[in-house]
Amino acid sequence: MSVDQNTVRHIARLARIAVTDEEVAPLAKELSSILDWVEQLGEVNTDNVEPMASVENLALPMREDVVTDGNIQDQVTKNAPGADDGFFAVPKVVE
Repeated sequence: MSVDQNTVRHIARLARIAVTDEEVAPLAKELSSILDWVEQLGEVNTDNVEPMASVENLALPMREDVVTDGNIQDQVTKNAPGADDGFFAVPKVVE
């Protein structure tokens, strides 16, 4: 894929990168090379390859799902500026 100089200037403007006129031509060549390499990656057959999130197949340790501090609604809302029926009461902000 070929990237022209106008595209390089457009990308630089979108990325808010200051690019001088002398830098535009080399950047166009580099970006074209990068995009050619990405196109080569698209030619690789990955039909039978499972997606992965890591190079190692590790499982995170799981903890038991146990409630340890439940039923303390009164203690939680005790220091609140306003509470109503066990919930925090806040002033209305939308009219």
